[in-house]
Amino acid sequence: MISPVPPVSVIMPVRDEEQHVAAALDSVLSQDYPGQVEVIVADGSDRPFTSDVVRRYGSAVRWISNSGRTISRGVNAAVGMAAGEIIVRCDARTVLPPGYLRRVVETIGRTRAANVGGRLRPFGTTCFEKVVALAMSTRLGAGAARYRIGGPEGPADTVCLGAYRRDALAAVGGYDSTLPCAEDYDLNVRLRRRGETVWFDPRIEVFYRPRGTLAALARQYFRYGRWKRVVLRRHPAFLQPRHFGPPLLLGGMASSVVLALAGASAAAAAAPLAYCSSLAAGSLVVAFRRGSPAAALLLPVVLMTMHLSWAVGFATPVCERPLPRFLLPVRGRGAPARAVADERRPAASLRGLRRLTRRIVSGGMG
Repeated sequence: MISPVPPVSVIMPVRDEEQHVAAALDSVLSQDYPGQVEVIVADGSDRPFTSDVVRRYGSAVRWISNSGRTISRGVNAAVGMAAGEIIVRCDARTVLPPGYLRRVVETIGRTRAANVGGRLRPFGTTCFEKVVALAMSTRLGAGAARYRIGGPEGPADTVCLGAYRRDALAAVGGYDSTLPCAEDYDLNVRLRRRGETVWFDPRIEVFYRPRGTLAALARQYFRYGRWKRVVLRRHPAFLQPRHFGPPLLLGGMASSVVLALAGASAAAAAAPLAYCSSLAAGSLVVAFRRGSPAAALLLPVVLMTMHLSWAVGFATPVCERPLPRFLLPVRGRGAPARAVADERRPAASLRGLRRLTRRIVSGGMG
């Protein structure tokens, strides 16, 4: 049974986010929640600047090192040290509006849900970020996900970030530490499989600052698609029609390339023309409806980057098993090799195989 005013632990996994972490921490520390609140930052940064920012807050924020570097490992480590009955996840690029903690705790108490969350409200300060925020909050870029486009209150397949009952989180073993991405979707699947409820409340909002360059956006959505495939392969019963959209798009584009190479130029142009025309028309409508006509020029490029990067990631296989130590890349004297399943593993495998080949040729395996 949850206390009337349960203690809350806000967990923030970060990695090289020195430009954004202060705004996130300020929004947490300015909450008006009447109960006990602790803030734990799990820092997996490669540079010291993020920890420098966090340590300026003194005893108000607890800093711990996340040697695993991934969100799932950082959250798990922080939860293991947390004292709260409610675990609230907050990311470095998010800003919690006033009353956020009160609202999520009230919703958990009212619904008894294992995880409660609301709508992601992207915002930008540069022209590019504003266009990405627009793309992420429309059906063209977000599909039918309620946590992105809104919808009625009730059970959901997943929510933005999330506030968890600690007992429910512990019962499923926390985040899967082998997942560097899509870890929240996987956790929500396991909670629902156990008979728990994931609850969407549209009154709960989280403000989010998107990536600031096209390359960073492409990398982000590539990872989303790649690890969503891993999660859906583990939980095929939770595959939904919207998951087929980007792969079918990629298949259509690949077919066009094949037709073009075969000399059928007219047929080859059909799929790309149809897709680009649809994006241009849809972007024009969205841009004018949102009162941003200038965004109509950049929005198709942003949407295409999101769609195709996710699709390519979804089509890219992932090696989930840990690599043997001799296949891991050398990171320099005294630097521990990281054997986590992340997006660098194929490159690590290739470099490791080259090393192994050189050792065999030189007789070093004898």
